[in-house]
Amino acid sequence: MQVVKVISTSLKSAKRLIKFLRYGRTDVKENMECSPYGLDSNPVKDTSAVYTQTTSASQSVIIGYVNTMQKADVGEFRTFATNANGVEVFYTWMKADGTMEIGGDSDNMVRFSPLEAEFNKLRDDFNNFINTKYNLHTHPTAAPGPPSVTVTVGTPSTADISGAKIDEIKTL
Repeated sequence: MQVVKVISTSLKSAKRLIKFLRYGRTDVKENMECSPYGLDSNPVKDTSAVYTQTTSASQSVIIGYVNTMQKADVGEFRTFATNANGVEVFYTWMKADGTMEIGGDSDNMVRFSPLEAEFNKLRDDFNNFINTKYNLHTHPTAAPGPPSVTVTVGTPSTADISGAKIDEIKTL
């Protein structure tokens, strides 16, 4: 087993091939990558890869990469994406305290169904006020002559937050 440097990658017949330097600038090889089922990632240039021979002398494979960006603590699971220069651009992090970060920790996600129920209750209370209290009161005018009345009509809310719902992401 040896640590080698990735030069480039390509996909051929749904298999990722990794081109890498082995013993020097002229010792370039290209081998299939082996990874856990269900994970698909593509290393950037100059990533250190672990290369090994299989039991068949003519077969070899890339079995993993040296991760120099580790942050997960004991019991945690973290995934990340980088740009072509290896700079992290996004991550997901399931933490040992039972929380999960998706791209950061500066804001919160919300449970849409309870939020929508409370929002609709607030909207309905507002509309009930507009229709039963505000629109029924009158103001006397200061104009000369017999008293007249000015009626100010409120507008019921048509607010709707259904556009904020993300059907592709579910939570508890």
